[in-house]
Amino acid sequence: MSGDAPTPAQDPSTEVSDDQQPGVTASESTEAATVDAAPSPEAAASDPAIPAGDNEARLVQLEREHSTLREEHEVLRGQYVRIAADFDNFRKRQSRDQDDLKVQLTCSTLSEILPVVDNFERARQQLNPEGEEAQALHRSYQGLYKQLVDVLKQLGVAPMRVVGQEFDPTLHEAVLREPSEEHGEDVVMEELQRGYHLNGRVLRHAMVKVSMGPGPQQGSATEDPAKDAAAGEEVVGDANG
Repeated sequence: MSGDAPTPAQDPSTEVSDDQQPGVTASESTEAATVDAAPSPEAAASDPAIPAGDNEARLVQLEREHSTLREEHEVLRGQYVRIAADFDNFRKRQSRDQDDLKVQLTCSTLSEILPVVDNFERARQQLNPEGEEAQALHRSYQGLYKQLVDVLKQLGVAPMRVVGQEFDPTLHEAVLREPSEEHGEDVVMEELQRGYHLNGRVLRHAMVKVSMGPGPQQGSATEDPAKDAAAGEEVVGDANG
């Protein structure tokens, strides 16, 4: 009938929700949710964000990077040392080449001037001024010659002194060889063309006449005539025998 009271199965207030099971309180339900959300120890160890599991691997990686950088540093340092040494050698070689080129140019220029000096010396030996006008001209000529010699001296040019010296092919050029009673063998007797030095280097070799020493002696004057006669008789006796 319509006036009957509802049974418990039909009362909505007595229905149990799906989220709340019989016999489980709300606090117990919250604790279970918290346990389910916490990570397991295996998950914590594999997570790179956890410092406890990353320090050792990071240290190994840093040591490997440090070793690599140190090797690269040694390689670059070795390259720098070699480049610095090559550059220093190049700089020294360039300096030597420049000095040699400068000396070569100086020698070439002075070699063209030396014949002029030779002509001055020949003219000085041949001139014998007698009149007053000739003597004045001679003095002017001597002044010009002295000026030229002073310029050469300032450039480092010095004449050789060869007469009486032993012949040296690095300094002298032998043009003639003659026997001499006054000089020994391979001694310079006469200077035919003056040689010059340039700061210790040979600028021009000296043309010289070299002694061959005393000439050959007369054999008959030095040998004993009696000995020669006895030797002749022995030769004749051997021929007759």
